[in-house]
Formats: sequence, C-alpha cells, structure tokens
Amino acid sequence: MKNKICLISAEEQQERLRRIGLDGAALVSENFSIFYLTGRIFAGYILLMPGENPKYYVKRPLMDEGDDITLIRKPEDIPALPKGTTLGLELGALSYNDALRLQKALEADSITDISPKLMGARSRKTPFEINMMKTDGEKQSAVYQRIPNMYRPGMTDIELQAAIEHELRLEGCLGVFRVNGSSMEIHMGNVLTGENSDTPSPYDFAMGGEGMNPALPVGANGEKIKPGRAVMVDMNGCFNGYMTDMTRMYSLGKLPEEAIRAHECSVEICHTLAKMGTPGTETKSLYEKAKEIAERYGLSAYFMGHNQQAGFVGHGVGIQVNELPVLAPRSKSVLADGNVIAIEPKFVIPGFGAIGIENTYVCRETGLECITLAPEEIIPLQ
Repeated sequence: MKNKICLISAEEQQERLRRIGLDGAALVSENFSIFYLTGRIFAGYILLMPGENPKYYVKRPLMDEGDDITLIRKPEDIPALPKGTTLGLELGALSYNDALRLQKALEADSITDISPKLMGARSRKTPFEINMMKTDGEKQSAVYQRIPNMYRPGMTDIELQAAIEHELRLEGCLGVFRVNGSSMEIHMGNVLTGENSDTPSPYDFAMGGEGMNPALPVGANGEKIKPGRAVMVDMNGCFNGYMTDMTRMYSLGKLPEEAIRAHECSVEICHTLAKMGTPGTETKSLYEKAKEIAERYGLSAYFMGHNQQAGFVGHGVGIQVNELPVLAPRSKSVLADGNVIAIEPKFVIPGFGAIGIENTYVCRETGLECITLAPEEIIPLQ
C-alpha cells in the first residue's frame, strides 16, 4: 500500500470508537476528527456503520484501494445508505451547504449532529494519547528553559517570539495551532509585554494583545521589552498532532511587588486546583476556588484580564487547544479520569502588563498530574 490509512493500532482505534459510542451511521469529514480516528490526515471521509469496520473514502493523497479504502473524486461517489437511514454529521463544523450535499449524496433520510459525541470522546484521553501529550510537555518545557538565552538587549516582543518559534520548530514543533471554533485564530502562540497585554482581542483567549496587524488582532505588537517589565510566553506545544498548553513568566530587571504577588497567586491557584481536581469534581467549583483565591489576594479586578476579562480559568486540550471540559462559572461539566486540562490563572495589572502561569494536567484518581514541568518561578532574561 502506498500510504497506510490508519497509523494508530486497531485496538487504539476501536477504543476511540467505543468512547464515541455512535449508535447509527456517521460520516466524519473534519481534519481533527479524521486525525483522531486514524492518526493521520487525508482529504476525504470516514464512514462509520454499527457493527462494521470504518470505511475510508479518500480524495487525496492517492493510495492503493482495498482494506476498506476507496478512492473518490467527490462525495457523490460514496455508495448510498440504506433507505430510511439517519446520517450523523459534524454539524458543529460543517457548513450548511456541505451538510445538505452530504445528505443528498448518501441519500440519507435525515441528518443529526455527532459533534457533541466526538467532543465528549476526545475529552477523555486514552493512555496512548496521554503519552503523546507527555512528550509534548517535555519538548515544550525544554524550549522554555532556553528562552533566557534567546533574549538580546533592545529586543521587541515579536523579535523574542520569532526566536522562540525558531527554537520550537527545531525541537520538532509542527507549527500548526488547531483551535476549536470558526472565529478563533492564532499563529504559534502569544508573547505579551507591557501595555499591550491590556489590549482587548476579538478572540476568546485568556489574554489579548493588539497583534502586528488588524488581520490577526492578538498577541505581540512590536512593543520593546523594557526594564521593570515582565514577558508572558504562551507558545505552541504541538509536536505530534496533540498539544500541551503552558505559560511562563520572564522578567527584565526588578518587578513591582504587586506583579510578584499576582504571580504567587497564580501559582497558588494552579497548585490548589491540582489537588482538588479529582474525577467527579464539578469544573465550576474549580473556577469558583480560583476566583476566591484571587479575591483573597485583592486581585479580582485583574483576574483573567482587566479591560476585558475572560470568563474561564481553564479548558480541555488535546488535538485542539480549547476542548472540553471548560472551567467556567456556568459549566455543567464534571472531571473524569483521563481528562486533560490547561489551567491558566492570569492577571493584567494596568500600567504594568500580564502576569501568571499555565500548566497542562491529566485528571487522575489522586488529583491533577502536571505534564508541563518547566520551572514556575519568574525567570530573569539577563
């Protein structure tokens, strides 16, 4: 075969299918879902039928047919479904026109949304997936520890970010930053310093920033890194299709006491929530605890932003950077064994900038296991 269609084991694939728990026909078409079910990306579709092996309808790249692989030019080449079949589609990601076309092509009686089941399955990682993410954490942490040596006097935020991107790519980072949601965009991550940290962004990220151009209004804007300021680094951790999410703080010279206190608060929140985060814990209780700690430190006005505050303190992470569950005040989710979540209690202090850390954790019976192990203290750039 020119290209093996499935790069994960049959046992791993069956476990992922079991976690999805589909009880009817479904056609998977989105890149992140195709990767989840095969360990690779191709242009085409995966047809799932109860009690049958997945069938692959591939447009690109060309590969040998057989082993449930059929080459097609268009979805109309997929055989029709039995009469009266309801077809599950990823309606959370597909356009309306594409959904109607697929329904017509497969002659389905009706369509239903399988996006929630796929998102729910992906929120609980298998041991194989967790090992992939631990590898990400190791590589990402290795690069973060080299950041002080990347700094040169007079650097701007975007110059430092470009240096970090260079090191990440050499370490094996794929560069791709998959984000859930059609209106969510970012390139390789976020480096913030000074007043730019307080610039609101249209995107639902914890931190904003003006960006370099209104075409991508988030992150570094070319501001010079000044003495007495901190630099927040939240960069790409995708080395194998999965990703870890980690933020660390760096400083140029002595920081104000309020900034140091905010950093200590962020670390305390992470450690406290890690102890609380056992299976069965309501995610909204983790948000409430984080908010309570911020209030105790007198930092409520700066918690998760200042001019614009994010409505969460953590989120699931995996193939995409914002998966389920979400740690938010109105969330109805409860933690489950195998959830992988990023916790990011951050603060924006007016006149100073952003401060705070972020770690990625695996939910275990004893609490949250941290897999992003770079030092949590504020590291001097020189």
